[in-house]
Amino acid sequence: MSAPSGVPIPSAPPSYEETTGINVNYPHPYPVPEPGQKPDAKGMNPPPYIGQPTPASNPVTVQTVYVQQPVVFYDRPVQMCCPSCNQMIVTRLSYDAGALTWLSCGGLCLLGCIAGCCLIPFCIDALKDVDHTCPNCGALIGSYKRL
Repeated sequence: MSAPSGVPIPSAPPSYEETTGINVNYPHPYPVPEPGQKPDAKGMNPPPYIGQPTPASNPVTVQTVYVQQPVVFYDRPVQMCCPSCNQMIVTRLSYDAGALTWLSCGGLCLLGCIAGCCLIPFCIDALKDVDHTCPNCGALIGSYKRL
């Protein structure tokens, strides 16, 4: 088919955005050549960057912070930095009668160990609560409760 003379033949139909009027002013995600512009060897000439000026370079101060993990106390000595004297220490243990010791004593009394055998749990460190102290400054650092 031939076009009537004097009427230019369009090279391509209009895009969907142009026909619907949606996002006409929104910039394209890729560079679009303007009429008369030729693409370079790599593709299109990128549009000039229009944005905020880069901020002036301010010196950045870096501060290193060492965070000590929380120490969990059990019935064994712990190597740590003492919060009172800031020295690396191994904690000193001391045993005190706690809830498990008294419950064991009461249980033995209920079983008939009244003649002094019910006091055996007070001689066993494995049934007592443990206090962790600093050997340098003597500060109480933590406790381990059995029950």
